Amino acid sequence: MHRSRISAFVLDCKVDDLATATEFWSKALGRPVANPDQDGDGKYAELKTDADEPFLLLQKVEHEPRIHLDIETDDLDAEVARLESLGATRIAFVKRWWVMQAPSGHRFCVVRKQRAEFGAHTNVWD
Repeated sequence: MHRSRISAFVLDCKVDDLATATEFWSKALGRPVANPDQDGDGKYAELKTDADEPFLLLQKVEHEPRIHLDIETDDLDAEVARLESLGATRIAFVKRWWVMQAPSGHRFCVVRKQRAEFGAHTNVWD
């Protein structure tokens, strides 16, 4: 048995300076900046969300701008295998998560558990 849920909505931003994009999205969505440099490498910024909401992240990328989902899980291997059984494919392992592609062509990430509690919006899988 393992658990998973939507962890984050990630705005992939093809920009030279993520701070400008972060300021725009912060004002556009009415969300203050929680962390302007999440990993200390200038590639990730986080907007404030409540504990029961998915994270809102901005990511500096080289590919065309898009939005993708992160799915968090307490068993990375089991969740990736479950998604593969549904038709998803592994694209790349990056840092500590898997980039995957759905049969529809959409990219998404499967990440390790991000918060202490999963809460009411958690799926439990056998």
